[in-house]
Amino acid sequence: MPHEPSVAALPALFVADLHIAPERPDITEAFVRFCRGPAREAAELYILGDLFEVWIGDDDRGPAWDRAVETLAELTAAGVRTYFLPGNRDFLVGSAFARRTGVRLLDEITLIELYGQRTLLLHGDELCIDDVEHQAFRREVQDPAWRRAFLARPLAERREIAAGMRAASRESVQHKASATMDVSAEAVRAVTRDWQVERIIHGHTHRPARHDHIVDGHPLERWVLGDWFEQASMLRADRNGLRAVGLD
Repeated sequence: MPHEPSVAALPALFVADLHIAPERPDITEAFVRFCRGPAREAAELYILGDLFEVWIGDDDRGPAWDRAVETLAELTAAGVRTYFLPGNRDFLVGSAFARRTGVRLLDEITLIELYGQRTLLLHGDELCIDDVEHQAFRREVQDPAWRRAFLARPLAERREIAAGMRAASRESVQHKASATMDVSAEAVRAVTRDWQVERIIHGHTHRPARHDHIVDGHPLERWVLGDWFEQASMLRADRNGLRAVGLD
């Protein structure tokens, strides 16, 4: 069954790929303004992964993380239903984070009914099947044994490992073709057939756009959320439809 439907008079908002980190205080403050402004006027907020540049466990603390956590707690206390779907940078967000923020954790692929349309939510990296290196990384870190072993390491060691992963990721991206890191049409068709959906919303690629597909003779709209590196943005859904909105 789909996740609870979004039929409230107030809108549902979708964001992804903020990549909050200590070295990006402007993005942290943009998120605070968003949560205290437009998000307060919504029925629901869906965060579709990579809210954080890296998340190495719910026991990690720091000013950037704490400010984001406190801001989310304020938002949920104000009555805005807020959902978090993991990305490839913050897949270790767990139950302690959910308790501190009041956020509800979603599966990495979640089906909702959004104003009468079956809508699939995901971070988006699972659609980038031509990026063989990244798909191998996904398989490794999705292994429950890998996650248990990583979280059992001392915090300092996890930070060191994460820093190495980030450096390796930056180096790898420089040598990959742009098309390799984008969504595969084959993967879009497959997930559409598996879930029988009319709409997909995702992030990850940092290429905001609406794409119209035909899958087995049926229309599919695919919305890609933007990152927050240059301008904060969101996708707003209400009874009048969906539209991308830039934020100050």
